[in-house]
Amino acid sequence: MDKLLIKQILLDQKHTLQSYEIEPRNYTIDPHLNYVFVGVRRAGKSYMLYHVIHQLVATGRSWDEVLYMNFEDERLENFTTTDFATLIECHQELYGIEHPVIFLDEMQNISGWEKFARRMADSKAHIMLTGSNAKMLSREIMGTLGGRFVPMDIYPYSFAEMLNILHIRCDEHAMLQTNLRSDIIRQFDIYLHWGGMPETAHVTQKRQYLSSVYQKIYLNDIAARSRISNLPALRLMVKKVADSLGQPISYNRLGNIVSTINGKISVPTIQTYISAVEEAWLLLRLRNIAASVTERESVCKYYFVDNGFLNLFLFDGETALLENQVALELFRRYGHDLENDTVYFYNNGAEVDFYIPSEEWAIQVCYSLTDPQTLKREKEGLLKIAKALPCRRRTIITYDTTDVMHDEQGEIDVIPCWRWLLNTSHSRL
Repeated sequence: MDKLLIKQILLDQKHTLQSYEIEPRNYTIDPHLNYVFVGVRRAGKSYMLYHVIHQLVATGRSWDEVLYMNFEDERLENFTTTDFATLIECHQELYGIEHPVIFLDEMQNISGWEKFARRMADSKAHIMLTGSNAKMLSREIMGTLGGRFVPMDIYPYSFAEMLNILHIRCDEHAMLQTNLRSDIIRQFDIYLHWGGMPETAHVTQKRQYLSSVYQKIYLNDIAARSRISNLPALRLMVKKVADSLGQPISYNRLGNIVSTINGKISVPTIQTYISAVEEAWLLLRLRNIAASVTERESVCKYYFVDNGFLNLFLFDGETALLENQVALELFRRYGHDLENDTVYFYNNGAEVDFYIPSEEWAIQVCYSLTDPQTLKREKEGLLKIAKALPCRRRTIITYDTTDVMHDEQGEIDVIPCWRWLLNTSHSRL
């Protein structure tokens, strides 16, 4: 690429970067380590870089020591791995800094980026990266990076982060005060329906904003990057996943559903579509811990990366929204990637929504327990899993019920979702 253009972009992006007001996220970052921040677009990955950069400047580093480049800039469309050396040269020519701290945003746009990142890290450069493709955390790429980087998933705002952005107290004292507690629960209703994408915090027309982002940025971007020409079929498949949220669904079933409405779609094509939306972090897969190896991959549950996107497809969908919110929080706490082995569901003669092996923790999600048959079903699932797998903890997460129940396997905690989301220590409040 032309060096003059690269210098112009460096200067333009530096000016923009300096003007940002930073809202800190609830992530612990060691400024001395190299990171790869990965997550869905518009979830706040760039702000993680901005926060680290502003922290460096606040501790005495010069802005001239910061090399920041966002590869979403359309002027970088023809940038390739061979241009990385030119980028470093351009920064040195502009500022005379031989070893800048390097921050590169949306690296998935540059094929072969990981080899450059590894070379920089091997040369003792301090470098941080972001990307919007789940493959950036795959074993293959992390192997290429050779342990030189710390991978970190970045999700939309947690409920606690959203309350913080809105300046609403959520400490234990606030939960005991009627007026403050009411504010928290009111905001939970909004959060449950419209999620935690950072820009929704202060947007009044949340549905219109999220619909625009989904259609123009996610769906079209997924189709373009994966060369999917049948956009109506892709759109229909995502809708059917939303309709089936919380239920295991196979590639065959998805293919049959889409085919009856949109014309014949093969199972390999459905697999391609699912992989594309997973790589874009729009959908997150959950596997059945009780299934065979083959069935674990072919019959899965899928959750949306943000409740706001899921809600675009639902009518009267409080139960699905509640389960999706719990899934997201579990992924946030325990991690999720394409080889996720930290959070499962259980389906083997009984159904349990979530099981975390490392915690030996079984979780059911139920909007209301007022129906005796519903209560019986949820308890029976927790009883059966406790007889099949180690269960030190069993929990039912509801919309607004607090209780402690018992069966022959011991205690079952019942907790409202809003309290559970704010319970970072995982202990009963």
